[in-house]
Amino acid sequence: MSPLPCVPSAQSGKQARGLHVITWGCQMNVYDSARMTDVLRPLGYRAVDAPDNADMIILNTCHIRDRAAEKVFSELGRLRLVKEARAQAGHKTVLAVAGCVAQAEGREILARAPYVDIVLGPQTYHRLPEMVARAARAAGAVIETDFPVEQKFDFLPPEREVPAGGAAFLTIQEGCDKFCSFCVVPYTRGAEASRPVNAVLEEARRLVAHGVKEITLLGQNVNAYHGEGPDGAIWGLARLTAELADGIGVARIRYTTSHPRDMDADLIAAHRDQRALMPFLHLPVQSGSDRVLAAMNRGHTAQEYRDLVTRLRAARPDLALSSDFIVGHPGETEDDFEQTMQLIRDVGFAQAYSFKYSPRPGTPASGAGGQVPEEVKDARLQKLQALLREQQDAFNAATVGRRVSVLFTGRGRKPGQISGKSPYLQAVHVDGPDSLIGQVAEVDIVKLYTNSLGGVLTGETGKA
Repeated sequence: MSPLPCVPSAQSGKQARGLHVITWGCQMNVYDSARMTDVLRPLGYRAVDAPDNADMIILNTCHIRDRAAEKVFSELGRLRLVKEARAQAGHKTVLAVAGCVAQAEGREILARAPYVDIVLGPQTYHRLPEMVARAARAAGAVIETDFPVEQKFDFLPPEREVPAGGAAFLTIQEGCDKFCSFCVVPYTRGAEASRPVNAVLEEARRLVAHGVKEITLLGQNVNAYHGEGPDGAIWGLARLTAELADGIGVARIRYTTSHPRDMDADLIAAHRDQRALMPFLHLPVQSGSDRVLAAMNRGHTAQEYRDLVTRLRAARPDLALSSDFIVGHPGETEDDFEQTMQLIRDVGFAQAYSFKYSPRPGTPASGAGGQVPEEVKDARLQKLQALLREQQDAFNAATVGRRVSVLFTGRGRKPGQISGKSPYLQAVHVDGPDSLIGQVAEVDIVKLYTNSLGGVLTGETGKA
C-alpha cells in the first residue's frame, strides 16, 4: 500500500524529514497509519514515496492472516538493507513496527530484528513523538505494547490530513469482547471501547468541512458502539449515524465491521429510515454450520443469521450484503461445509471474503483437535469461492441498465477516465473530467467488467 500523506507543520519550525508508512491489513490500520502521520507532523515529517528516502519508516502490521509474523520478518529484512544503505551514506533512519503483530510479537521482533528502533502496539501510537525522542537519546530499542489506561483518541491532534477523493475512514470503536475461538483481535486490540459522541462528531465535522462526502465508521465490532453522548446518555450506532447525517451533513455513511449479535432493532430501523446509510452491509457469518459456529464461539446459529437477514431486507429491500467465511475450522466436516454452502445459496451475497482457517498463536482453536488437512481446506475454499464469485457476478450484472449515484474518488486507469464507488461499493469507471473527483454524480451503468462496472454520466450531480 502506498504511504499515507504527511505535511510538515508550518508552525513547528522543524526541518522536513521523510516519512514512509507501509500499511497492511484492515481499514482500521489505514486509519491508524493516517493518525500516526498526524502525530508526527509537528516533528517535521512529510511523506516520501519510497523507504530509500525516509528518515523514518513505519511498518503497520496485521496479525489476522496466516504466517503474519513471518511476513513481517521478511519485510524487515528488506528494510534492514535500506537502513544500512542510508547509514553508509550518512543518514540515520528510524525503523518502527506498529500494529497487531507488534502487539503480539514485540519481544520476538526485537530478538530477531535488533535493528528495529521502535515497537508499538495499536493502542500506543499517540505516544510516538515521545518514542522517537527516546530512540534518539538512548542506545537500544523502544517498546510500547502495554494497554495504556488513557484512550489514545484523547491525545491525538484534532486536525488530520484529509484524504483526496471525498471519502474517509473514521474510527469510532476499538477492541472486541466476543473472543471468537479463531481470532487474535481481543489479545492485540484489547477490550471494546467506544469514543465519546462529541469526539466523533467533531472529527466528522472537520472532514465534511474539507469536502468529504462519504464517511466509513470503523470498529472491530462497530455496531457494538456505545459512546457517551453530550446529553450524558449512551448512544448506539443508530443514533450516532442519524446525528452524523442530520446534524453534521454527512451525505453517505457506511460502517464496518459488524457482528450479527449487535445488530439491534434500532440499527435495523436506521437502514429503513436513514437514506444516508448506504444500502451495503458487511455482516460476517463465518460458517453455516451450527456445530462449527458453536466451536467458533460466535454466539448465534445459522438460522438466527438467516432471520436477521430477512429483517434487514424487509427494512431495506435494496440492501446488498457482504460477509466473511472461514473454511476448515478445526472439526469441520464435509457436512458442515455443505451447510455453509447452503447458507450462501439461501442468503445471496454481493461480495464476500473467504479464507482457509489458519491457527493464530494463543487462540483456543489453535490447540483444538480435528485440524483439517491443508489439501481439504484448499479444495473447500476453491468450491466456496466459485459460488461466491458466481453470486457477485450475478449481482453486478443486474446493475447493468440501472442508474446509480457514484462518488468519484480518483482517476481511472485510462486517460480521461475517472472512477468511484456505487452505493453498493462497486467500482465504477466513466469517461469524465477530473473536476468530478470528490463529487457525487448520477451514472447509467452500461457495461460489466470482471471486477467493476462501466458507466456513462447523465449530467446530474449532488445526489448521495
